[in-house]
Amino acid sequence: MPEATIQVKHKVGLHARPAALFVQTASKFSSTIKVRNLTTNGKFVDAKSIIMVLTLGVMKDHEILIQTEGANAESALEALKSLIEGNFGET
Repeated sequence: MPEATIQVKHKVGLHARPAALFVQTASKFSSTIKVRNLTTNGKFVDAKSIIMVLTLGVMKDHEILIQTEGANAESALEALKSLIEGNFGET
């Protein structure tokens, strides 16, 4: 099961627009994608659910763990890593 630990650098963390982009990106893939906030020791939630992603309370500099499983798990993980590391398309 591919997984990655990533630090969220966006100024609002994983809220509002960044959370929406995260969920949209995750939803493009058929694989199962779960995410948890390591900084707050949160539980895994469905990365394709905006409500669940928002409940994680990911703030700037928090670390998250993304796990993917299924047909295109590697591609899904790479797409989400690129999104976060690219600061959700913002400079």
